[in-house]
Amino acid sequence: MTEFGHALLEKFALETPGTHLNHAGYGGTPRAVLAAQEKIRARMEAHPTRFFRNELGPGLRASAAVLAPFLGTAPERLGFVTNATEGVNAVLNSLRFNAGDVLLTTDHVYGAVRHTLRHMAARWGATVVEAPVPMPVESPEAVLHAVREAWSDRVRILVVDHVVSASAVVFPVKELVAFAHARGVPVLVDGAHTPGMLDLDIDAIGADWYVGNCHKWLCSPKGAGFVVHAPGAPEIHPTVISHAYGQGFAAEFDKTGTRDMTPALCVPEAIAFHTALGGKHLRARNTALAREQAALLARAFNTHLGAAPKMFGAIATVRMPSGPADWAAAARLSELLWERHTIAAPFMVVGGALWLRISAFAYNEAADYTALPEAVRDVLAA
Repeated sequence: MTEFGHALLEKFALETPGTHLNHAGYGGTPRAVLAAQEKIRARMEAHPTRFFRNELGPGLRASAAVLAPFLGTAPERLGFVTNATEGVNAVLNSLRFNAGDVLLTTDHVYGAVRHTLRHMAARWGATVVEAPVPMPVESPEAVLHAVREAWSDRVRILVVDHVVSASAVVFPVKELVAFAHARGVPVLVDGAHTPGMLDLDIDAIGADWYVGNCHKWLCSPKGAGFVVHAPGAPEIHPTVISHAYGQGFAAEFDKTGTRDMTPALCVPEAIAFHTALGGKHLRARNTALAREQAALLARAFNTHLGAAPKMFGAIATVRMPSGPADWAAAARLSELLWERHTIAAPFMVVGGALWLRISAFAYNEAADYTALPEAVRDVLAA
């Protein structure tokens, strides 16, 4: 059995001294996976022509053959992108809308995806509607209710998070997909945080498109994201059209030009590391730690959680007793938390309120969270 906690820090390149409670932000790549990446890069630079013409395509398909079953889908349905946001752009750029159409999401939508939706709406004369999901989110039904209330016969696509970045809430994506499909509307799920955090079966969710990241909870190098295209869903293309245009979904996404695809090629190594740490057991342990510590923090601040505990995975949010409710000020508070106390944990703004988001990963243990109340009070008073 893996010994979780600080004993695992030596396997990562994280800065010390410091307490890292933001694995959800950008992940953390193990030294072993970074070493594997360097070997692939060396091979790429030793004979670039051979690598890009003969090795990269088969290598990406080999990675897909490992990643796809881990995600609960088939390799031919999976294409690699640099991150989930690129995947969202690939989907939305491939679709056509009409003036007056509605692109529906929630007010928990990730900022970059919000901008992408607005850009697409402006292009077509469509409208973005954000269904308000008040916090704390007490149940999955609250999310479904919000989407139902915002629905109209003008909705042409539903874009929803699986695990929300800012609020940390796990949305009932399977039920949301079923609701939209019953009304003839396709669904794009932003699963940026899900792989490696929650048990995942993409095909069972049934979304038309599902995008995600491998650099967060799967700990791949940065730059390994994916888009899964369901059979029968409207056709999509990568954001960069290149030589494989017209050769099929996987081929088009595999060949988008000369770029460093070593992060995607290292995904099997990252999954092996994840499995060695316990796989399903690791995911359950991280979730339990995040829920436990979030509850303790809410008690310490005499506030409340951002959602019912069962709606959190390995990240959770706690309402702050005071503080600014704009993103620039929240970012500065996060910087102060590191500068004054060497604690990495972000402040978030959701629903006009300030929240602290904590992560729990294999290298974290309960002692990492004990200094948070005093440290947070210090920066809020600054």
